[in-house]
Amino acid sequence: MSTKTKLRAATVGGTADDIEAAFYEALQRGDVDSLMGCWADEEEIFCVHPGGPRLVGADAIRAAFEHMFGNGAIHATPARVRKVESLASAVHNVLERIEVLTAEGPRHAFVLATNVYHKTPQGWRMVAHHASPGSAQDPGDTGDAPQTIH
Repeated sequence: MSTKTKLRAATVGGTADDIEAAFYEALQRGDVDSLMGCWADEEEIFCVHPGGPRLVGADAIRAAFEHMFGNGAIHATPARVRKVESLASAVHNVLERIEVLTAEGPRHAFVLATNVYHKTPQGWRMVAHHASPGSAQDPGDTGDAPQTIH
């Protein structure tokens, strides 16, 4: 199913999963228009990239992704999704496996990201994306016990 088809499906009753799939496909293609189509049309949407500032609003988020896509598409693949869902909101915590080019060739880095979705009049849309700084190793899951409280 194409990204545009997935976005149409989300508009007429799709799921937060459909928007998440469309978001990661748009990242992998470097398609800022499709990527921005995943976001809600609200002033207070926000995005935090690893080590970066909080970006608030569609204009700031678009500018950041346009800048990132200037270096090429982002080869991020979501895995190990943990979900908390209700009728009108969904929170997904994902492990992003990102392919990066190094002097030694392609390598993988891992980023933990939290994506928040709301059901809007246009269907499910992303309202927040927050990604942690990356790691060269898969951080794995620690189970049910909290490791750090802050």
